[in-house]
Amino acid sequence: MLKIDVLPVGVIGTCCYLVHDDAGEFLCMIDPGGDADEIVQLASGIPAKKRYILLTHAHVDHISGVGGVAKAFPDAKVWVHPADREMYASKDNALLPWLPAAKDLPEIMAETPQIPGMEILHLPGHTPGGAGFYFPADKVLFSGDTLFADSVGRTDLPGGNWDQLKKSITETIFALPEDVKVCCGHGPATSVGHEKKHNPYL
Repeated sequence: MLKIDVLPVGVIGTCCYLVHDDAGEFLCMIDPGGDADEIVQLASGIPAKKRYILLTHAHVDHISGVGGVAKAFPDAKVWVHPADREMYASKDNALLPWLPAAKDLPEIMAETPQIPGMEILHLPGHTPGGAGFYFPADKVLFSGDTLFADSVGRTDLPGGNWDQLKKSITETIFALPEDVKVCCGHGPATSVGHEKKHNPYL
């Protein structure tokens, strides 16, 4: 059984999720986009044999807290899809004047993380390396900025592609069971079934 804590962080209210299991085997810190001190304070109370910092994509509002979190947990392995690694390291990855480029970013783990009960879904469109973290047994998907409640991720930023985004949603996310909970990169959670029936963009 998964336990999920959510913290809205940063100036854009990115949803950072702390996902861990009952047995204390792992802690996944998904999209620490700011307010690293708050994330660290909450994560410090969660026992885990292994820690990961998982990024649904590399936009600055999803990675600005990575450096601070990684400093507090030097054993935590950081992962982002290979197609977003250039963006992750880019000094141009900023939303000025509100968000400067992220600092003190650690190296990305070379291998794909093997986390019990988790599948990584490639969801390009919002960015080339968009990814979703799916836990089938718990029927929950962390979708990043690919899919929102009654909305979709924007594709007008560098690397965005509407055709890819639509395909990621309709062919990958919508292939999941309708009762799967979708934890989005911003805003409230939704479900696959609700978005199939009601999303005005699809």
